[in-house]
Amino acid sequence: MDSKVSSLLFIAILCLLSSTSTAFNITKILAQYPEFASFNDLLAQSGLAQEINGRETITVLALDNGSIDGLSGRPVDIAKRILSAHVILDYYDQIKLSKLQKASTIVTTLFQASGIADDRQGFLNVSKTAEGIKFGSAMKGAPLVASLVKSVYAQPYNISVLQVSEPIEAPGIENMAPPPPPAAVPKKAPAPAPAAKTPSKAPAPSKVEPSPPTESPTKGPVAADVPAASPLADVPLADEVPAKAASSQMHVGGAVVVVGLLACMVGF
Repeated sequence: MDSKVSSLLFIAILCLLSSTSTAFNITKILAQYPEFASFNDLLAQSGLAQEINGRETITVLALDNGSIDGLSGRPVDIAKRILSAHVILDYYDQIKLSKLQKASTIVTTLFQASGIADDRQGFLNVSKTAEGIKFGSAMKGAPLVASLVKSVYAQPYNISVLQVSEPIEAPGIENMAPPPPPAAVPKKAPAPAPAAKTPSKAPAPSKVEPSPPTESPTKGPVAADVPAASPLADVPLADEVPAKAASSQMHVGGAVVVVGLLACMVGF
């Protein structure tokens, strides 16, 4: 049990040491050097100190109180642009600078990371000269204006603070238009409610031609169709036949009587 606790404690200490070894605070570092008090104040006022502390690897080109006087009277946004070009996004100490193989090396600064740099304003030209290491803007035609004075602070390979003799100001950096405020994300308009269907006009009723009046049926039951007369229709009804036969018999009898009378008369 004790061995497990000891192992966990050892791991916790290692994690703590590793986290503290990579973390740094530029404000606290410069606070140890009174000659950089004005530079330290400008970093805090402009918000650059917080941006520097958020980086893992950085090199700060610091200006002492005498060299920074020209920047102290400028608007904070302009001072921030200029000072952000003094923050290299890589680790360079005096030893590494002396071992540069090229006579001129282009390095990236925090101003380039801001996204508002124009052309090569966000880059620095680091050159090895007969007088030592010099710095200048990487803009075309810009001179090497600052010299390396000394190393102020180093925490390999996280942060290095180097003192330079003069401010490095990229051409046109002061006259740049301020960056536009971030555009507000347009809110999605609510989807329009489906429009109510307009009732279509019913077609006008067509004029019905009045039908000719039909003869009203006669009152009373409708007589059924009488079937066509068959040849037997001419046959006299049964009750009528004896009457006709009797009549003919009477006619014959009468005729016989008449003939008999005539015969008698002739005989006389």
